[in-house]
Amino acid sequence: MEAIIKSTEEKMQKSIESLKMKFSGVRTGRASPALVENLMVDYYGSPCALKSLANIGIPENRTITIQPYDKSALKDIEKAVQKSSLGINPKNEGGRIILSLPQPTEERRRELTKVVKSSAEEAKVALRNIRRDVMDELKKKKTNKELSEDAEKLQEAEVQKVLKKFTDQIDAATAAKQKEILEV
Repeated sequence: MEAIIKSTEEKMQKSIESLKMKFSGVRTGRASPALVENLMVDYYGSPCALKSLANIGIPENRTITIQPYDKSALKDIEKAVQKSSLGINPKNEGGRIILSLPQPTEERRRELTKVVKSSAEEAKVALRNIRRDVMDELKKKKTNKELSEDAEKLQEAEVQKVLKKFTDQIDAATAAKQKEILEV
């Protein structure tokens, strides 16, 4: 039974990590490589993540520099940034691209907190789906007489504790990200 709990925790941890990756891509007004590193660039006809094509730097609080390893990819990177949902116009300085992040408006900050909240809710749904699958597995084991009714109830309670622990982690990460977004 320990294996079931351990497996459940691992799956739930992956959901938390996925949520944190989403959060890192939400713009807060401060420059971060996470804003652009997973941007897909059409490089010689195939999509590639920007982080594999260029060096991404943060020289100032609101500036991102992108220095491609291959200078011929400069135009493709520039197009990818323009097409992205970042809403930033890239400046091509010959061998590198400069992105200047404007201060987000109050309205934009509110929108971003809603995006964060919906991402958190999606993560909670994923956790509940994991719990449902584990509960179904426990019921099958009880039906097949591999597990007694008392053992099933104990395992269900343990799974519920694990769910609560990870839900609390999501709530804490969401609150921290929302606070970060709303800071001026």
